[in-house]
Amino acid sequence: MDPETALELVKQGATLLLLDVPQYTIVGIDTQMFSVGPAFKGIKMIPPGPHFVYYSSSSKDGKQFSPIVGFFVDAAPSEVIVRKWNQQEERLVKVPEDEEERFCQAVKSLEFDRYLGPYNLSQYGEWKRLSSYLTKTIIKRIEPIGGEITVACESEMDKNSPKTSIERALDAQLGTGKFSASASVDRSKKRGCYYTTIPRVIKRRGMEGKELTSLNLDKTELLESVLIKDYGGSEDLLLGELQFAYIAFLMGQSLEAFFQWKSLVSLLLSCIDAPFRTRSHLFTKFIKVIFYQLKYGLQKDRKESNGAGIAVSSLLDESWFSADSFLHRLCKDFFLLVQDATVVDGDLLTWTRKLKELLENILGWEFQQNSAVDGSIYFEEDDEFAPVVEMLDESSFNGVPAA
Repeated sequence: MDPETALELVKQGATLLLLDVPQYTIVGIDTQMFSVGPAFKGIKMIPPGPHFVYYSSSSKDGKQFSPIVGFFVDAAPSEVIVRKWNQQEERLVKVPEDEEERFCQAVKSLEFDRYLGPYNLSQYGEWKRLSSYLTKTIIKRIEPIGGEITVACESEMDKNSPKTSIERALDAQLGTGKFSASASVDRSKKRGCYYTTIPRVIKRRGMEGKELTSLNLDKTELLESVLIKDYGGSEDLLLGELQFAYIAFLMGQSLEAFFQWKSLVSLLLSCIDAPFRTRSHLFTKFIKVIFYQLKYGLQKDRKESNGAGIAVSSLLDESWFSADSFLHRLCKDFFLLVQDATVVDGDLLTWTRKLKELLENILGWEFQQNSAVDGSIYFEEDDEFAPVVEMLDESSFNGVPAA
């Protein structure tokens, strides 16, 4: 990159100024992580838009790390976001307004430039795919009071209930991390996110058992109710919350976020009628979203410059590789549903096929289908049982059944 282009990116991009952060602290933004050195004071050339900043303080020898703390920001062009390390609380805090103004001017005068690491723009495309529906409105709607997301401040899990591999991994981290014996984190002060409540079961007065069972087998009606009641009919708000939760879980190691992501994925993958009649466009977008989420989260060859990256991806290693996981079961049913459908939107079929191949290739999952050949979602042109592939118009995307 030539000097003129670099200077323009520095001026137009946002800057994250992080003062007094101790050496060996892990600092991340989006899909990128840094191990703090003696001269590190932040990150420059950050593209405008939503980002997730997260960090984990370290022991003096850099071998033990505390639970990750993260927060979302919506950066404006040339904005300077200032945080300072509070040694007593072992976390980043905002500075007084007068100090912030002085630091902002110093950054814009390039006084801190040589202490700032550049945002790796080659990884920006990956982040954009993970946050394509994330907006400032969604961040403000969901983020906890104070903005900080950390498993250390989430409600303690029920000690008597069985735990998944993810819960055990996070529990172990809390038990061995510095914060487990530190007074700096008071777990009695719960600061959870304001996620949408997703009912697991539909109940209706006067409805008989068989009808109630049928209603709960197909979550289409529940999806419509949640979309109208909680999202004002906006499909993109729902998808934005799905992305918020996944990012908070994967990068922020938030157990609460994982449960919300699981609830939303389970709701959508449990719909039978909606993918083909009332919400084909939503399901195309949804499958595309989780395709990119899992494609990133399940990378085996992702190289990190420090040990913290390994800790983040290992949570996925333990949870997704089990063939009896909730995701395997739901995907298997959904893939079969798409295969057996008489009418399928072309884009939905394409992205469902991509998701199926991704899970088969990376995880080695097997999905038994009705195909006698290889179980793929492919159909011969003269197959009388093959679904009709339709390219639906915009009217079908807004809850109007396809003709």
